[in-house]
Amino acid sequence: MVQTPDRLPLFPETITIQDDSLKIGGQDLTALAERYSTPLYVYDRATMDEAARLYKVALKAHYPAAASITYAGKAFFCKAIAEWAGQQGFHVDCTGEGEISIAVAGRLPPASIIAHGVNKSQADLEAAARYAGTIVVDNLSELRRVANLPRRSKPGANREAAPTIWLRLQPGAAVQTHHAHTQTGQTDSKFGMTTDEMREAARVAKAGGIVVSGIHFHQGSNFRDTAPLVRAIELALRLAKEIGLPESWHFCPGGGWGAAYHEDELPQPDIDEYVQVIAREVVKRCRISSLALPTLHLEPGRSLVARAGVALYRVGAVKRRKQRTWLLVDGGMADNPRHALYGARYSCLPTKGLGREMTDTVSIAGPFCESGDVLIEDLPLPRIEEGEVLAIPVSGAYHLSMASNYNGARRPAAVWIEKGRSRLILRRETIEDLADHQLSIM
Repeated sequence: MVQTPDRLPLFPETITIQDDSLKIGGQDLTALAERYSTPLYVYDRATMDEAARLYKVALKAHYPAAASITYAGKAFFCKAIAEWAGQQGFHVDCTGEGEISIAVAGRLPPASIIAHGVNKSQADLEAAARYAGTIVVDNLSELRRVANLPRRSKPGANREAAPTIWLRLQPGAAVQTHHAHTQTGQTDSKFGMTTDEMREAARVAKAGGIVVSGIHFHQGSNFRDTAPLVRAIELALRLAKEIGLPESWHFCPGGGWGAAYHEDELPQPDIDEYVQVIAREVVKRCRISSLALPTLHLEPGRSLVARAGVALYRVGAVKRRKQRTWLLVDGGMADNPRHALYGARYSCLPTKGLGREMTDTVSIAGPFCESGDVLIEDLPLPRIEEGEVLAIPVSGAYHLSMASNYNGARRPAAVWIEKGRSRLILRRETIEDLADHQLSIM
């Protein structure tokens, strides 16, 4: 039978059991649920800081030239996260005008904002031209529109300089992930340009007086096997040599390094191993091709923030049936659609009463009118009663960033834990919020 300690490594670094209750950073999770209500997302800064430290240490140890970490905003983004990224000295990957606006609200300087997006609107491009230091161009049509962007007046001393331009490569190979929808680098992917399109983009840029100073690719999200990265890096650096990037150039082999979501997936993937493979291949291939070492950009999101987040839900109805025991909680696919989208597996623990035997096998589902509104299936737990609070770890990435108002759900609040204190960083949506953007026909 699974015992409580087997699941603790899924939780944030500061998780403890005191008085038979779960605590993060010294904060009692049951008390947080009472204070802020549920569903509630709890983010532990110490866990994020430690992941950031591991990336920085690994880059310093394995890459002999300039390097940078780029936080992937799509994992989870709000003003507090933008401020944290700024304090870490990170760049931030922003997909479109909305995320760029959050980065600006979080007081990130233009040089640290990298604008992404597979089908950027004109508003996205204009926001990038005004506020971002780099635009990653996804396709030839976009490149032509970038060429027509007016020079802008933006904060800082260099008011007339255009953003740096990188090209996004489709490497033709995906990493191994648990679901096809989290793969991005395969030949039929909607993302990026083929090698022929990259060559054409380089010609179009040169003809239009646009300096291309970087190459980016991304192969998938939540992977552990680095082998496909090696082949993609080789392809990208051959292209860099062929299209003639400047002496000072940038290279980003994406991100997507995994996190363990279930005790069956432990131990946590090794950040140092991931960085070492990338650094070794970039140095090797640049030496073979007589290329100057680029500024190397790594783009983690999930592996920085996923484990730092814990979702708290309160159990409403309990349905004990012959076929299955259902614990019905007050959140679900409206704040975490990953099980519905990808069949993602999670684990959980009650926030108190940890000493009980795990006598039941349960499934956990939400209140929404969908059979797919399921968070966890067939997980050993103690006998859980109505009103108890459950903590689902590894909830920091791709939950709130994909949350919806399905069935009139209001997006949950998020709380930041730092130095033994809790602070609200995302307020819970209200009934009034739902109607604020709607118009009457009367």
